[in-house]
Amino acid sequence: MTEQYVLAIDQGTTSSRAILFDHAGAIVSVGQLEHHQHLPRAGWVEHDPLEIWSAVREAVAQALARAEVNKEQIAAIGITNQRETAVVWDRHTGRPVYNAIVWQDTRTQRICDELAADGGVDRYKPICGLPLATYFSGPKVSWILDNVEGARERADAGDLLFGTVDSWLIWLMTDGLHVTDVTNASRTMLMDIRTLRWDPGICRDLRIPMSMLPDIRSSSEVYGEGRRTGLLTGVPIAGDLGDQHAAMVGQACFTPGDAKNTYGTGCFMLINTGAEPVTSEHGLLTTLCYQLGDEPPTYALEGSIAVAGSLVQWLRDNLGLIETAPQVEALARTVEDNGGAYFVPAFSGLFAPYWRSDARGALVGLTRFVNKGHIARAALESTAYQTADVMAAMLADAAEQGVALTELKVDGGMTANDALMQFQADILDVSVIRPQVTETTALGAAYAAGLAVGFWSGKEDIRANWAEDRRWSPTIDPELRGKLLRGWHKAVTKSLDWVDDDVER
Repeated sequence: MTEQYVLAIDQGTTSSRAILFDHAGAIVSVGQLEHHQHLPRAGWVEHDPLEIWSAVREAVAQALARAEVNKEQIAAIGITNQRETAVVWDRHTGRPVYNAIVWQDTRTQRICDELAADGGVDRYKPICGLPLATYFSGPKVSWILDNVEGARERADAGDLLFGTVDSWLIWLMTDGLHVTDVTNASRTMLMDIRTLRWDPGICRDLRIPMSMLPDIRSSSEVYGEGRRTGLLTGVPIAGDLGDQHAAMVGQACFTPGDAKNTYGTGCFMLINTGAEPVTSEHGLLTTLCYQLGDEPPTYALEGSIAVAGSLVQWLRDNLGLIETAPQVEALARTVEDNGGAYFVPAFSGLFAPYWRSDARGALVGLTRFVNKGHIARAALESTAYQTADVMAAMLADAAEQGVALTELKVDGGMTANDALMQFQADILDVSVIRPQVTETTALGAAYAAGLAVGFWSGKEDIRANWAEDRRWSPTIDPELRGKLLRGWHKAVTKSLDWVDDDVER
């Protein structure tokens, strides 16, 4: 019998990838293309949806060609995506009415402020689990309808559709199937996290016609078959998760208390809280973790950090301190410490646990002693400090649920940086564990799709595939840890209250 594989399409903030996995969860081949970041104004971040669609198709072709695999050998397709990025398109022509507004974009602050004037930033939190913030999709859709000529009239007439990027890709691949899964829906600010249905009241307040919204499905079921791309015609599309939720599945975080942190463009820590949503009292998000087929949904608490790997990209592209991202580790190793410098990368405000849209990036503690090595080290350390803030909030919430966290599973591109991982363990004072397959976002999407078609029989298959690659344990002196964290928290205060009437929001 010809060997079978599962294909994961991982559509991320900076690139689109297609990865083939075998039954052992090992990577067989990869295709990848970057796409442009459109930055028309300060705080605005956009992607071209048609460029993304082209990149996805080419990445799939690369992956299949490199493995010499044809569509008959693909058991199923799983999709994972940058979650809160919003696409609005014409249901008749398939043409986007505007660029995709990316999750990092802050242009919707005025909309959030107006909604918060009646009930505060937690106005909808009891329903959707989220605060009012520019991060989420709902206000982005409202902005498009208000600012693109004719869009609101077309939406009211039923001619426009909205979706996160997973919905956009599935609609294109199936020639018109408009669906999303519970995890992506939970990031729009429009879904009731208990009923798993769109909330009419929130949609009404945001003036978003419910005819625009996709059907909400589980994360693991056969949604339809590929039709519009010859390479995958007839192959079942059977998995769909937002990227961070997919990583939870890929890391086999199936038990309450299991936690992981993904180091990508941003940084995202989730902890499995079980069958009931938990309301955070410490600045975290209540979100869906996953729903596998007919099983009840599983929930999570999440701490979202806007800038992690993208700060390294900024050092490369904007400042020219390095030529390639991996060079940042070597540059940071040229110095023994940060030289007193702290980098708060609040380019889009501060996300969890602060939720301060008025914050902006700050590099503080500078003296003539500080050189580019110290700046590189401060940039890397900022990811570890932000993660420490999130973990502190997570431990406070989890303790109230009787859940303890004694180690942290990690994944994503930045985990290849050994210096960062050691510093992360030192600052957290817990062991940090990297799996053998660090592409856990794509792997989780593959698992969801494979479970739906019987390629894997259940969660035990997934647990059996997980294997540790390396572990970092804390080595730092507790007194030094405390001093470094105090310096970081002082630096954070310097980034706050920057956006005011003199600074365009």
